[in-house]
Parts: sequence; structure tokens; C-alpha cells
Amino acid sequence: MSNKSLNSRASFSGKLGYVLATAGSAVGLGNIWRFPYLAAKYGGGIFLLVYVILAITFGYSLMTSETALGRKSKKSPVGAFHHFSSSKSASFGGWINAIIPMIICPYYCVIGGWVLRYLAGYVAGGVDRLAGKNYFSNFIGNAASVEGWFLVFSICTLAVILFGVQNGVERASKIMMPVLIILAIIIAIYSMTRPGAAAGVKYLLVPDFSRFSWMTVVSAMGQMFYSLSIAMGILYTYGSYMKKDVSIEKSTFEVECFDTLVAVLAGLMIIPAVFAFSGADAAKNLQTGPSLMFVTMPKIFQSMGIGTVIGIAFFLLVFFAALTSSVSLAESCVSTVQDECHISRKKSTFIVGALMLLLGSLSSFGFNILSGVRIFGMDFLDFFDFLSNSIMMPIAAIATCVLVLRTVTLDSVAEEVTSCGEKFHNRKVYNFVMKYLAIAFLGIILISSVLNVLGVIHM
Repeated sequence: MSNKSLNSRASFSGKLGYVLATAGSAVGLGNIWRFPYLAAKYGGGIFLLVYVILAITFGYSLMTSETALGRKSKKSPVGAFHHFSSSKSASFGGWINAIIPMIICPYYCVIGGWVLRYLAGYVAGGVDRLAGKNYFSNFIGNAASVEGWFLVFSICTLAVILFGVQNGVERASKIMMPVLIILAIIIAIYSMTRPGAAAGVKYLLVPDFSRFSWMTVVSAMGQMFYSLSIAMGILYTYGSYMKKDVSIEKSTFEVECFDTLVAVLAGLMIIPAVFAFSGADAAKNLQTGPSLMFVTMPKIFQSMGIGTVIGIAFFLLVFFAALTSSVSLAESCVSTVQDECHISRKKSTFIVGALMLLLGSLSSFGFNILSGVRIFGMDFLDFFDFLSNSIMMPIAAIATCVLVLRTVTLDSVAEEVTSCGEKFHNRKVYNFVMKYLAIAFLGIILISSVLNVLGVIHM
């Protein structure tokens, strides 16, 4: 391949492509099950209010920083950090941002495989079987089945990557994101109109100040951090594909609105349905975490008159959410391999695919043939999740803040934000958050996550 081909930088076709691709990255499995669960646990409307405030201040500032650094350098995370500084600390910051998606993407594809299995089950008319008492535990306990569905989902992810930025990532997002929104609205309306569902709507949206605590803020901060694709290398990579005439500020705001909309719709899909069909056990069922999606919801679908149809729509929605997120994670990895090894997208994709197979198989087999292996008391999937989300991501975000404050400067970021010819309207908010709040907030997330795992606090 010619040097020109290797050195040329792919790009999104315009603002819509960037916004939908980045929104696709942000909207993932965490929106579908984790946001409703946390909102229900930490005061409903008050949790939502805290989340929105954090998203439009803290989240906005970090998203703007990563996107601006990516576009200014035209590099993925490692190259972006090296572009601005040759220090060892900058190299560390770049690599930790690049390694995180390689840890997350494999186990994310394992869970994506679970989603595909349930979608296929509903298409086959197995609404009663999928709601069976031990169906989920039996499924993940079957090594061949879990590994097979993991491979299918991984192939779907890598196939999109192989088509490139505009023909793969952007085109897939333009198709899947509108469909996802339509399905979410339809299911939310159906859920909210069931007898008894009004209590669930109230539970989600009406602030309950008696359940407000400092943990409400910490949990909202953690959810916002994960949900907006901060510190995963993705925003550096997607920023490097953004054209100069696209407004970083407006695009970031639109992505946040899209992400929050889907999170609220997910709450309106799930919580009213749980109240309508679980009765007195509603509050208990909402505390089940990930199994809310694979155990509780199938039982609710079984209770519905059109459970098969709703089950298909729900898991199709979840599949699209999972796929757009896994594509963004894989794209960040592929972009880094391309930039650092100076090889083609095709070769980079196969290298990333091999690493995904290795790490993903550990997570897949961790529930069956490797179930006896524990790392700090966790199976492989939980360990990879803890390592990436609770330890590495806050550190990676702190590295970005340090790079901006000590090397790049806030003025240089502002210059990149305004390079599209528009004013940086929220510059004062951005400067204040980056100067005085960001590193402190990130330290709180890091410490709280570790204390949560140690059992000192409960998030």
C-alpha cells in the first residue's frame, strides 16, 4: 500500500455522521439497564437532575477536550498525546487511553452475544422458554453456546469496521440510531400505558429527596462518565475524523442530549413495565442490575399478551445499542494500530480481531469451563470491567486534564473549538470545570469505585 494511502486520514462526511456515530458510541448497554437501575435506587427524578447537571458541565468539558485534541492532532490517543508532548507521562496517558477500549470491547462483545441469543430466541417464538427459571444461568454455563454467540457478535462488529469510517461506522450509525429511537419510543409508550404503570413513571421521574445522598452524586457521576464514552480513546479517534467546519461545541451538546434521551426512554420502557407486571416485587426486581435485562424483562414479556413482539423489539433495540458501542470501541483500537504500526485498516482489523478473540474467550469461558478461576474474587468479565471502568478510565481522564492544563493550554483548546468559525459559548464553564473541578471529581470517582469493590461503600 502506498504511503499516501497509509497517511491519509479518514473522516466523517459531516456533522450528522459524527453526531450519530458518537451518539451510537455513547448509547449502549449501560443506558438500557444501568441508568434505570441507578435512577430507581437513588431518588428517581433527583438522580436524573444530578445526572443532567453533571453531563452539561463536567461531561461536556471532558468530551470537548478529548474531541478537540483528537481533531487538532488528527491522531488516535497515543499519537494525540505524542503530538502535544514527548514526555514519558504523556506517553503513559496516550497508551492508557488506547488500551482501555481493547480491554472493554472483548467482554462487551460477549454480552452482545447474549443479546443476540435472546433476540434469536424471541424471533423463534421462545417467549416461555426464555422466561424459564434457570434459562439464563444454563445459557451462560454452556461454553460452546456462549462462545458461539460471542463470535457472531464480534464478526458483526468487525465487519462494520472493515467497511471504513464513512461506509462502515457512519452508515451503520445512520441506520441503527434512528431505528433505535423509534423502537424505544414505541416500547416506552406501550409500557407506560399498561395498568399499574403510572406508579413506575412516578417512581422514575418524581424526585424522592429522602433517598438523596452523596452516593446519588457519585453514582450519577460514574454513570455519566461511562455513558458518554469519556476516557475510552473513542472521542480522540472520532474527533480525528471530524472535519474542521463542524462545531465541536454544538456536536457535543447534541450527543449529550441524544444519550440522555435514550437513557430516559430506557427508564420509561423498563420501570413502568416492571411495576405493571411485578406488583409488590417491583422495587426488588429493579435492584437486580444486569440480570434485569436477561431475567426480569423476559418474565415480564411472558406476562404480556404480545410478549413475543415486544421481546423482539426490545432485544433488537438492545442489539443496535450494543453494536454501535462495540463498533466505536473496536474502531478506536483499529485506529491506534493503524497509526502506531503504519499498516492498513484491513491488517489492523485482523490484529484487533485476534486480540478480541483471546480476551473475549476468557470472559466467555469465565462462566463455565474457567468458572473456578478468580482474580481478586471476580470472574474474568467482572475483573476486566472493574480494571477498565473503575481504575483505568479515571486515570486516563486525569491524564487528559493534565495534558490540557500543563501542555496544550485551555486557550489552545478554545482555538480548536472556534476553528469552525463559531463562538465558544460555554468557554467560561469549560475553563472553570477544567481548572477547578475535573481532576477532583475524577479522583472521587476513582476512590469511590475502589471503596465500593472493597465493600466500604455501596454504589
